Amino acid sequence: MNPLVSFVVPCYKLAHLMPQCVNSILRQSYENYEILIMDNCSPDNTPEVAASFGDPRVKLVRNETNLGHVRNFNKGITLASGKYVWLISPDDWLRGDDALAKYVDLMEQNPGVGYTFCRAIEVLGSKETGIASWTNLGDQDRVWDGPSFLLRLIQGDCVVLSAAMVRKECYEKYGMFLLEMPHANDWYLWCVLSLHYQVGYLAEPSVFVRMHEESLTSAFNRGGNPLCLIDELTALWRAAHLAEVAGVISDRSAFNDSIATMAGRALTYGPRGRSMPGLKEADFEALLRQHAKDAEDEKDMRARVQMVVGDEEYWHGQNKKAAQAYWSALKLRPWWTRAWAKYLLLKTGGFGNYIRRVILDTRESRAEARS
Repeated sequence: MNPLVSFVVPCYKLAHLMPQCVNSILRQSYENYEILIMDNCSPDNTPEVAASFGDPRVKLVRNETNLGHVRNFNKGITLASGKYVWLISPDDWLRGDDALAKYVDLMEQNPGVGYTFCRAIEVLGSKETGIASWTNLGDQDRVWDGPSFLLRLIQGDCVVLSAAMVRKECYEKYGMFLLEMPHANDWYLWCVLSLHYQVGYLAEPSVFVRMHEESLTSAFNRGGNPLCLIDELTALWRAAHLAEVAGVISDRSAFNDSIATMAGRALTYGPRGRSMPGLKEADFEALLRQHAKDAEDEKDMRARVQMVVGDEEYWHGQNKKAAQAYWSALKLRPWWTRAWAKYLLLKTGGFGNYIRRVILDTRESRAEARS
């Protein structure tokens, strides 16, 4: 009998962390699963560690050559025998003995759910730092309809890869992880699947996520490479196109807002609360030429980005630069009343700044908090 769940554990030079991950799975109260350790030709003792568990459900698949992390992910998914696939990094691990049982119960009771995820607890070194705020969608379990979740998802990726269990049919029907998007391919995949399936959310934090310098994201960010931001912007633009084709959205305004917010911050002072390189103007221009729907969509995006740039400059005390950015937006979208308000308040000096902080910025802070 095939296992109901396949855990795919892609491993490269993380054998020293793998026991905590695999043992957390072996402790689960629900037992109908397999664990595929996908050894990507690692130079460490991954085969010996894999053999040490002494459980027939743990299977080692060793690649003769290093396939790269994305191909290794996809190979593991292809080899999975289960109805559900849970891809978990060896540096992360499950919390509690009933985590898998809760996931299986939700998925089995809701056949329209394509994937289920939970809140995650971050671990820095050996210390738990609490629930990762970006994964927190409230303290109640929920099944989202796909389009609603997509609109939440484009505000920021809230799904930790190691916290998601996916129906294998989702991969078979709509594809796996994209080679050309090595960082944000999971965010893009969550967007794609939400166009076709419901999404399950479990409020109980059931996964520990380790933050460390050996992670893939840390490796991508070294040397000032903006790959992560480029990947994320590409994911949003491509998801917008698919949502239009599927008839889920009638215009790109929600997507363009999210793209502009990310791009505008990256072009000025960098993404808020994230340690990653910013974006160069040439990078943004190349992305815009590639993904803008038409000339009007390009103008809309440029205007939105200038509004974000203006806000960032304003909050950093650069009022002259802020005014210039708002004016650039107005030349493209002269009917935007909020742009006029911000521009004119800046031009009035101190009293205008006071009015803006009391009224406009209070409203925007509340809206951002709600999102």
